[in-house]
Amino acid sequence: MSDSTPGPGTATGTAPGEIPQDAPQGPPRAAPHDPAAPAPLGVVRTPTGDAEVDAQLKRLADADRLTAGGHIEVYEDVHRGLRDALTALDARPAPAPVPAPMPPYNNRS
Repeated sequence: MSDSTPGPGTATGTAPGEIPQDAPQGPPRAAPHDPAAPAPLGVVRTPTGDAEVDAQLKRLADADRLTAGGHIEVYEDVHRGLRDALTALDARPAPAPVPAPMPPYNNRS
């Protein structure tokens, strides 16, 4: 009696030892590493509590998706923003408005 069920390790329509056309040929290959491709730097950005400074730190994350040639624009932008934030801290606050003089109080009766 002949059994038409394929044996272990064989696919339907193939002879024993033959590799089916649609069978995977070993482990999937990773894409070749391109050193010029953008790669996250993995730098942890800890919030400072100052909204303006934190916005600049968040902007640094843009460098992770750019090639090295695009980093300089991000770094210059962040540097300018941080410099402006520091300059604003050094600026003296505007003087408080002087209240209007009180009319003289005349107590004559």
